Amino acid sequence: MLKQRIITAAVLLPIALIGFFLLEGPAFAVFIGLVVVLGAWEWARLAGFANQGARVGYALLIALLVLVLYRLPGLTAWLLPLSVIWWLAATALVLGYPDSRRYWGGSLGSLVIGALILLPAWQALVVLKQWPQGNWLIVAVMVLVWAADIGAYFSGKTFGRRKLAPQVSPGKSWEGLIGGLITSLLITLCVGLYQVWSPRELALALLGAALVVVISVVGDLTESMFKRSSGIKDSSQLLPGHGGVMDRIDSLTAAVPVFTVLLWLAGWGAW
Repeated sequence: MLKQRIITAAVLLPIALIGFFLLEGPAFAVFIGLVVVLGAWEWARLAGFANQGARVGYALLIALLVLVLYRLPGLTAWLLPLSVIWWLAATALVLGYPDSRRYWGGSLGSLVIGALILLPAWQALVVLKQWPQGNWLIVAVMVLVWAADIGAYFSGKTFGRRKLAPQVSPGKSWEGLIGGLITSLLITLCVGLYQVWSPRELALALLGAALVVVISVVGDLTESMFKRSSGIKDSSQLLPGHGGVMDRIDSLTAAVPVFTVLLWLAGWGAW
């Protein structure tokens, strides 16, 4: 398993670096779109559609919606705030699981939820790419999420006692969440001190980082909730040793739109 993980990571890393940092404009949008479409194919299975035809059909529908969003960028002003509302609702669904399943709307409702997860993430990355220091913004949100994940793993393994969401993901603990949050906030603090941010800027950055980290955990738990409901361990086996695409991007699908909206509120860029 470890060998598989290393080989897969060695293949994917250069592809990801080229896609995120060297591609621009339509090429970047297509690259992220491919990731989202693969995620949609996996999500259809989590929604209860085992038939390949249905899964491919849903992936094609998401691809069409991505094209619509690309052709109508004015929809961004509606889609990203809607995404923030969705992730607040997702928080309630995770906390209320398994009773919250009755609010999903069945298999068709689950497909709508998949669109609410995947489409804003695509749109937010396209927006970030176009803003000043776009590549660094993408790096920043990824570092926040990955640092929180690493910090949560080690602090949870060392100190974890109280379960965060035992009905959804028994391995996660409050101690892990706090450890991951502290890790990301320390990185944000170091960056702020290095960049000589004002006290107000630093306080807002720390608050924003905390919100992004917490919502990234909700993204992770949301996919875990659907996997647990459908009795599936991994979203797919597309990435040997790593599971599926959704298993790798679940936290980012929540973090990236919220990160983008917070930057927009701070006046960083426009859409």
